[in-house]
Amino acid sequence: MIEHVNHHNTLLAIILRADYHAEGIQFFTPNEFSQQLGYMNRPQGYVIPPHVHNPVAREVQFTKEVLLIKSGRVRVDFYDDEQIYLESRILNQRDILLLAFGGHGFEMLEASEIIEIKQGPYAGEADKTRFDPISSTQVRLVK
Repeated sequence: MIEHVNHHNTLLAIILRADYHAEGIQFFTPNEFSQQLGYMNRPQGYVIPPHVHNPVAREVQFTKEVLLIKSGRVRVDFYDDEQIYLESRILNQRDILLLAFGGHGFEMLEASEIIEIKQGPYAGEADKTRFDPISSTQVRLVK
């Protein structure tokens, strides 16, 4: 299953659930995103020809990140660009999350291992603005 988290016509995030299955190749992100998320399901013997990637100048305005929940359960809280809380979702083992726009925070509901993939180079604290999380009484869980 694919879930889109939208706010005012802006795609904040894409959740690729562990049970997603399709044939062939599918990309879930718009071509203009600086981080692309795709899925491939190929039969035995299918060959992807060897290749190299050509140097192509790209300009990255906002960090997009992909999280793979390797184990555990995680609540992700979504915020708009003004740091206003919107909603929360639960991520389970093997779910994949692409964070595109807006803000986000996390609470580990179980001990969790998370793989994070994002563009570099990392700019340290200049890369983000931290703000206070919501309280547990404010959580609006979308299922």
